[in-house]
Amino acid sequence: KAIEVLVTTPSKFELTQNYPNPFNPSTSISFTLPQAGNVKLSVYNLLGQEVQTLINGFKEDGIHTVNFEAKNLNSGIYLYKLEANGLTQTRKMTLLK
Repeated sequence: KAIEVLVTTPSKFELTQNYPNPFNPSTSISFTLPQAGNVKLSVYNLLGQEVQTLINGFKEDGIHTVNFEAKNLNSGIYLYKLEANGLTQTRKMTLLK
């Protein structure tokens, strides 16, 4: 018996909502890259100040997940921004301590 498996690469650039949200003190952030390239994933406070860089380097195409630890941050709303291959997406997350 032969089993046929279709393997495809993601077709769109996407930053998904973190899970869980709200979180304390860690959460997972996933994103999809349709093509390999340099990636920067950063977390910002509502004043626009970068509080942490989670990824800054080359990533292959596919689905990626990053754990974000916020032990040293105060409760509040934070933004996380993904930049890759000239595209940008931003989402919001809530830290409750």
